[in-house]
Amino acid sequence: MAVPFLSSSLHLTATSPILFTKVTTPIIHRTTCTTPTKPRFHLLRRSAAAGTAVVDQTEGGGGEVFINPEEEKRVEVADYDWREEWYPLYLTKNVPEDAPLGLTVFDSQIVLYKDGEGTFRCYEDRCPHRLAKLSEGQLIDGRLECLYHGWQFEGDGKCVKIPQLPASAKIPKAACVKTYEVKDSQGVVWVWMSTKTPPNPEKLPWFEHFARPSFFDISTTHELPYDHSILLENLMDPAHVPISHDRTDFTAKREDAQPLVFEVTERTNRGFAGTWGKEKDGGKGSMLLRFDAPCVLQYNREFEGKDGVKNYFSALFLCRPTGQGKSMIISRFGVTKRSPLVSVFPQWYWHQNACKIFEQDMGFLSSQNEVLMKEKVPTKDLYLNLKSSDTWVSEYRKWMDKVGHGMPYYFGHRTISLPKVPPVVEHAPAGIIAALSASYPAKGGIGTMHAPNLANRYFRHIIHCRSCSKAIKSFELWKNILSATAVVLATLAILVVSRQWKAVLLGSAALCSAAAYGCLRAIELNTNNFIRTHRRL
Repeated sequence: MAVPFLSSSLHLTATSPILFTKVTTPIIHRTTCTTPTKPRFHLLRRSAAAGTAVVDQTEGGGGEVFINPEEEKRVEVADYDWREEWYPLYLTKNVPEDAPLGLTVFDSQIVLYKDGEGTFRCYEDRCPHRLAKLSEGQLIDGRLECLYHGWQFEGDGKCVKIPQLPASAKIPKAACVKTYEVKDSQGVVWVWMSTKTPPNPEKLPWFEHFARPSFFDISTTHELPYDHSILLENLMDPAHVPISHDRTDFTAKREDAQPLVFEVTERTNRGFAGTWGKEKDGGKGSMLLRFDAPCVLQYNREFEGKDGVKNYFSALFLCRPTGQGKSMIISRFGVTKRSPLVSVFPQWYWHQNACKIFEQDMGFLSSQNEVLMKEKVPTKDLYLNLKSSDTWVSEYRKWMDKVGHGMPYYFGHRTISLPKVPPVVEHAPAGIIAALSASYPAKGGIGTMHAPNLANRYFRHIIHCRSCSKAIKSFELWKNILSATAVVLATLAILVVSRQWKAVLLGSAALCSAAAYGCLRAIELNTNNFIRTHRRL
């Protein structure tokens, strides 16, 4: 995943101190590459397990370029319960004012809405009556109504209305819904998933840079068709940016692909931290990385401007597991000193660029998800992790070894736990998705723009973004107005006798047509999936 509009900040000088021992990265002397067979690769592991760094001299051997897959003799296990964590749900500004919002954390379905006082409420997404989804309901006077039989709920999940109940009868106490604690913090709504353990405020993430008065950020939300662990792997992988995102902006160039130096500065049961930089620069100007449980990744850098003032850059990725083979990310990039270009282009332009970047990675990340599910073995039996590119990936999977036992399912470096329940596939989603699906078709790369498909940009981002939805509606409106105006002007040009007026009317019609075409192109820019040149028909 590249930095879509602040990538140039990656080249700035860091000033944060290094805390622990450096994990050195050897210089790679490349030879003709052949894919190692399984027996040869396992031979390398058995040699390494003996406790010495062995360079495999057989054909296909990786030598010291690979991260030692057997460097730990046993798997360290830490106490962990995925429910006793805060998960990022949605950008506060994008939560609907007049409708409930159905969301998931792992395989737990929840519904988020604003009550009559503007307070966020979160329930289990099922009505206690007949298990209908409350997220398919509606808000009436600040209460959440199930549209199956009209039961209404408010506040702490108490049922306050059952239309079918006799006037003399009281609403049963059992007619209530399970509630979850939610917090609005720094522009993001977070949920505490445990209903037995009280929320732990110390675990609620707080991001220092985003609290700075002069900090400016562009934030986007994306729903993605692969597991959140694969998403985090991708975001932890700076080595793929020059190749996968070549020329997406002026900082990503495939000829810049090179060995990197990584330095692990902290390891705990709740994550890890470190720095990385280019080997040719000796690691100078390193970017700071921090991963915190359950799914928060951030890159930070401090730098001084020409005026000597200290500035700050931060790339924040809040990755929520949304079920088997699915995830949702809130991506936030910010600086204290922004480029003038950020003010020139509208917000939807940066959002579509972020969509493009995710689409560039989507094909191979989805296939990676499929292979992991099919092979049913830990990543150490599948990955060839290089010391000069994959250190963070290895650290993350080893962290999963520690805490994965406390998750519904996971893929670790040396251990795995496969899903016990098959994924739920909604073939006929209702509510907002059904309305969009029934709307007029438009290109979306795969299927139609409004098809309920995570490979579709409209469904993946637009419906989760109020500003992009508003921009597309505005472009649609202006396209229709300008097209109709062009037709009227062209008709008048035919009817008038004066050549001067004909020229004026035809010129105006041409301008309106060009403007209508510009609106159409803007709509396509926001809704069409990115397709690589060699894949286009």
